[in-house]
Amino acid sequence: MSRLFNFSAGPAMLPIDVLEQAQKELLDWQGTGMSVMEMSHRGKEFMSIAQQAEADLRDLMAIPDNYKVLFLQGGASSQFSLIPMNLASNSQKAAYLVTGSWSKKAVAEAKKICAVDVLVDTSDVEFSLAPDENSYSIADDYAYFHYTPNETIQGVEFPYVPDSGSVPLVADMSSTILSRAIDVSRFAVIYAGAQKNIGPAGLTLVIIREDLLARCSDKLPSMFNYKVLADAESMYNTPSTYAWYFAGLVFMWLKKQGGVAGMGKRNQAKAEKLYKVIDDSDFYANPVRVCDRSWMNVPFTLADASMDVAFLEQAKTKNLVTLKGHRSVGGMRASIYNAMPEQGIDDLVSFMQEFEQQNLK
Repeated sequence: MSRLFNFSAGPAMLPIDVLEQAQKELLDWQGTGMSVMEMSHRGKEFMSIAQQAEADLRDLMAIPDNYKVLFLQGGASSQFSLIPMNLASNSQKAAYLVTGSWSKKAVAEAKKICAVDVLVDTSDVEFSLAPDENSYSIADDYAYFHYTPNETIQGVEFPYVPDSGSVPLVADMSSTILSRAIDVSRFAVIYAGAQKNIGPAGLTLVIIREDLLARCSDKLPSMFNYKVLADAESMYNTPSTYAWYFAGLVFMWLKKQGGVAGMGKRNQAKAEKLYKVIDDSDFYANPVRVCDRSWMNVPFTLADASMDVAFLEQAKTKNLVTLKGHRSVGGMRASIYNAMPEQGIDDLVSFMQEFEQQNLK
């Protein structure tokens, strides 16, 4: 059986080397006679897996010592609520930028917990750009400032990290984490669902500056309290052990690929190759302002939407799958995360050019 090139926004492709290692270790992890799925999360075997995964992630992202790394459950969507529950104490307001579907959902959930000021909402331009740096200001009395660096559905990516001054900066990096080097110290909280660049669904990463844990009220339910979870080393309850193990394998794989700096160069090159075939054509179009285009999620439309079904069907015959755009925006979308090899981009580009030639009017 030949492997497909899966352009899904998530769950997404995983590195073949990692899949093969997990397959090899599935029944017996390193001579223990057990699968990782069968291990006690508090046993020495799994503890060693968990500790190595955190150490490798800290190394990859150069996470400062004054940050806690949490391996949680509930997906990034659960953090839409946990962020205000833990950080917006004393009836403080939180500030948000709305630049796409996911930041819009984050605001909706936060409003259930605290007062929210939306500083920018780009829905009036159909979420086709990231706001310019000087188009909004952040007052010093906000509890935190939240933004979504990359909007997975619309394919809009911030080309800069906002300067929030003394206000804690919170970022939903579900679709960009580990795709390039970042300065973690610029952020107060980084959170990300696993199923794009980290591993299989079921795990959520939260990287939080330790001083913010003092804000967490002891009146919060324990499972929703960052301080409780941090003090328990992400093991207040049974964590997603297999997804944690698998993430650790991905972290090891990333280090072999030259780390996040190496991945950044590859990801930029992959994106540029795909955008070039779109821009060089009158048959395809991308709706996002050029300076704000995502490296990870590339939406595009065909000149005639009636050809969409044929495009998808013929792409599948070339082992190119899950290219249909999100139902809210239509068209196509190619998600090209870390595990998408350059060959997948080359095959997609070749098919797009071939399809265009066959359907030019």
